[in-house]
Amino acid sequence: MSESNPSRSPLALAALATVAVPGLDVVATRPPRHPGADFDVTGLMDAGGRRWMVRAPKNAAAGAAMEGEVALLTALAQAADAGEITFDVPRPVGFAPLPEGGRAMVYRELLGRPLPLQSLSGGPGLAAQVGRAIASLHELPDSLVSDAGLPHYDSETYRLRRLAEVDEAAHTGHVPVGLLRRWEHALEDVRLWRFRATPVHGDLAAEHVLVADGEVVAIIDWSDARVADPADDLAWLLSSAPEDSLDAILEAYALARTERSDAHLAARALLASELAVARWLLHGVRHRDGDIIDDAVQMLHDLDEAVAEEPPVGYTEPVVVPDALVVEESEDASGWVDADQDTGWVDADQDTGWVDADVDLGAGARERRVLRSDGADEPVEDRDVESPAVEDHPFTDRAVEEHTVPEPRLHESEVFKELAERDFAEPPSFDEIMRADDDAAEHPVQYPDRAATHARSATDTRDTGLHPRAGARRSDEPDEGEEPAPDVPPDGSSDPGRQEPEHGRAQPRRGGDDTPTMEIPPTRD
Repeated sequence: MSESNPSRSPLALAALATVAVPGLDVVATRPPRHPGADFDVTGLMDAGGRRWMVRAPKNAAAGAAMEGEVALLTALAQAADAGEITFDVPRPVGFAPLPEGGRAMVYRELLGRPLPLQSLSGGPGLAAQVGRAIASLHELPDSLVSDAGLPHYDSETYRLRRLAEVDEAAHTGHVPVGLLRRWEHALEDVRLWRFRATPVHGDLAAEHVLVADGEVVAIIDWSDARVADPADDLAWLLSSAPEDSLDAILEAYALARTERSDAHLAARALLASELAVARWLLHGVRHRDGDIIDDAVQMLHDLDEAVAEEPPVGYTEPVVVPDALVVEESEDASGWVDADQDTGWVDADQDTGWVDADVDLGAGARERRVLRSDGADEPVEDRDVESPAVEDHPFTDRAVEEHTVPEPRLHESEVFKELAERDFAEPPSFDEIMRADDDAAEHPVQYPDRAATHARSATDTRDTGLHPRAGARRSDEPDEGEEPAPDVPPDGSSDPGRQEPEHGRAQPRRGGDDTPTMEIPPTRD
């Protein structure tokens, strides 16, 4: 067979059909609806009213492709009979040898008409049927195509093949620079090319998909079938189908597939639809067909203008999570805080959460008190609180070793020691406490005479609101009902049997009930 042969007339094809199918009595011919570049095709009608199709390759490459197609059609027919695919395929009946080499194929015409692409719409219907039909093809095993001698590509090999096509098209000088940059960027983005190769038709178009009664009944022209990127069979839909039908097609396709979702399927399908124009240009160049070249060049310029403002292939908008970080802005942009705004500072009359020092922390019932600015020592609430176990106490060694900072329960500053030693006619005010705190930072605390202190302690029955161990009383003897505190070494260290933490963090002194205590400073004589 020569490299290219002139088209055969319908009568010549009818004569080949009578050779391929003995006894076939052809009474009428019908030219093809969509003439192909590689095959001569015509329709026939015999004396019994039955319809036939005859196909003859125009060149050696098309002849070799048809041989693989014949082997594939046999396997696809078996898959259709078994219900593995949702459509029928041509079933060869006979063959006729060609004078230049190769052979013509004759098969019964399949019922249906070409897919009315522009009539597709969203929702269930014909658009969903198209998606399911393509998905059933992609679910077939790869061996069905490979055993027919047709090409088999993995994802990386197929990406390199596409890149080589772009380079070849660029050498013609007819591809706009913007398109070349767009295609090369997509082909070099390896994220887009992580897919599992499947059997594909390779040349799906509206004229190759036959429909009847709202269903896809057959798919024809399998000469470009191979194992490759499944996105190739969706490219023609993304470029030509109505926008509102694409969601129905892709959703039905995804639901019919058993493979996990391919995040970049639509992006590769879009790229394949654009690269089809470059392949059309290469087809015209290889066959030295000026009309095809001119048509392809015009299509490339139109495509370049159409995608000039479009994002790159595979680009996805960043996902912004609403209300992920809500910042309340003040009406005053100067940064000053309104006096009525909640600043976090605690009012003097507000419950500060300080615990009364006279309360036994180990008791089951505990009463919280607060020191108010008017000097009143007022209980806030009474509630039962279970006493924590010794090992769970906030001041245990384990808490210190774990670098936990327990919530302060006692205010043990020297200010309160001084206030406990003084005999106030009236309870101290909040301002007086604050002034005493400032003075304590600059001057040592002056303690009164020891004898006077004991005398005053014996006659003063007013509740000072301080824990006995916090320095409120100077007597060395414990009060009635109170257990004496265990002896503590004068250097402030813990018990000999207790192991100090290695990190050297200061530990509070403890009494017999493991509550924090304060060492009483020496008495000035």
